[in-house]
Amino acid sequence: MPTRGPAAEAMLRRRSRSSVGDAAPTDKRLRKILEVAGTVADHAALHPWRVIAIRGEAREKVGRAIAEASGATGSDADKLARKPLRAPLLLAIVVSPVRSEKVADWEQEAVASGVAHSLSLLLDEDGWGVMWRTGWYTRAEALHRAHDLAPGERLLGWLYVGSKETRSSKPRTTVNAKKHLSRL
Repeated sequence: MPTRGPAAEAMLRRRSRSSVGDAAPTDKRLRKILEVAGTVADHAALHPWRVIAIRGEAREKVGRAIAEASGATGSDADKLARKPLRAPLLLAIVVSPVRSEKVADWEQEAVASGVAHSLSLLLDEDGWGVMWRTGWYTRAEALHRAHDLAPGERLLGWLYVGSKETRSSKPRTTVNAKKHLSRL
């Protein structure tokens, strides 16, 4: 097997952290990390994405919108509304399409996904626990209102970010590339 470089090592080291602590990166630190994450491949350099930092009581607003979108009531709604409180910082990943004759909408959404994945790697490298959470309700009107999305914008999901809880992790198993690589 060829020697692995720093990018491969970072990908093999990263783990989704379903449980994180109460500390979170500052906005200043987030801007530094986002400067790097935003360098993903981006046809025509449209930058068709944005990130919304959600902290404190704003997480409750998102939780209420999740509960509203679900149509749940009572204790089920309360349980859904508490989901965003699992981390001190949520980073909402938003596709913000740019009109383009050259770059299709799906490609712009792929760029936003690339930014989210890059953010998760960079935050992990910076010492933070991260979990990318999604759900069918990311496209619900209640969530669009809660995030103040502009017409045409779409919510991809959130990176839940907080301090890493200590736990050991075994080495990541790589995929069987023979199953995923073919020739034409």
